Amino acid sequence: MTTIPEYDIARSATCPMDPAPAMRARQEEGPLTRVRLWDGSTPWLVTGHAEHRALLGDPRVSVEPARGIPALSRAEAASMESMAAQEGSGGIGFIMMDDPEHARLRRMVTSAFAVKRVEAMRPATREIADDLIDRMLAGPKPADLVEGFALPLPSLVISNLLGVPYEEHEFFQSNSRTIINRNSTPEERGGAQRRLTGYLDQLIGEKLAKPADDLLSGLVERVKAGELTRPEAAQMGVLMLFAGHETTANMITLGTLALLRHPGQAALLRDGDDPKAVAAAVEELLRYLTITHGGLRRVALADIEIAGQVIKAGEGIIAVNETANRDPSVFPDPDRLDLRRNARLHVTFGYGIHQCLGQPLARMELQVAYTALLRRIPGLAVATGMENIPFKHDGFIFGAYELPVTW
Repeated sequence: MTTIPEYDIARSATCPMDPAPAMRARQEEGPLTRVRLWDGSTPWLVTGHAEHRALLGDPRVSVEPARGIPALSRAEAASMESMAAQEGSGGIGFIMMDDPEHARLRRMVTSAFAVKRVEAMRPATREIADDLIDRMLAGPKPADLVEGFALPLPSLVISNLLGVPYEEHEFFQSNSRTIINRNSTPEERGGAQRRLTGYLDQLIGEKLAKPADDLLSGLVERVKAGELTRPEAAQMGVLMLFAGHETTANMITLGTLALLRHPGQAALLRDGDDPKAVAAAVEELLRYLTITHGGLRRVALADIEIAGQVIKAGEGIIAVNETANRDPSVFPDPDRLDLRRNARLHVTFGYGIHQCLGQPLARMELQVAYTALLRRIPGLAVATGMENIPFKHDGFIFGAYELPVTW
């Protein structure tokens, strides 16, 4: 009888930006294997790129917690049960819903993240980046790139887009950190969700009385028209506020670290002036780093035959982005950072109907952030050894709590 290995997402201390060694070992066994979770369940682990895309694009696969998607810990399972039992209590909205309800709610905000609208935000984003860099250059050395640049840039951008006062950034950042921390108790995570939802609900109430030209005011119009309930609008606001700063901030931090560790690659971004080359470089960084940490969890609604196996109805699925993005059959020499690579097939933003809504905004922010840092501060360097960088091994989104830099 074959022993089913434990699910292990611990990254190597010596190579923290690479996928977990246990995930790489499972990938070498095949694109679809079993793993054992804390509760004894044995979901399917998807490490191959083709299988990842096939399953995430399959309508027979569900994302709804109530249908039995795998939970990675007892605390997460309790949080899922709590969210499912308390409608409107601070869940994370349509990303945990199947169609048609998912599609109905998602359509209400899709236009705000359209490429054309996002491109119109590029000049303002550049101004924000330049201002943050000016402040960092005027301050002491070494500086913390996370606090001085990586976190405030996307926080300011998403605050402006949504119509959320940036003065409240410490409130929504601290609660976001609690939600994504794997060690948070159900009570802590639920409390953070309720605080954020209550805050967004209060803002929506203010915009009902006095709408403005922002995304939350657009949701308010949907509430007035009866297309959206106020709790749904608040949950959608939480989702966009949370996703709009946390992921991009970590990607700015890790991407900058990766570039500084590969000076030849950094020079391609610093010295070039082709926007298409910059866009391609960002795609490669997204592929190479893959900051989502823990896999995309799903459950099969019907029997699915794939990769010589049959996933039976009711069985859990964990699709691992970081191994799909290091699949050598799609990305030759996958462990090498190559900004000239065509990396557009990466699955960092997911795949299928639940792929990241804000990916055009994230791409634009990353293009602005990396080029601004490297061109404005050509002597930028990491001010400590890799062993001293406090990486976020405790979260579902990988990154670093601090990154000391100098110039």
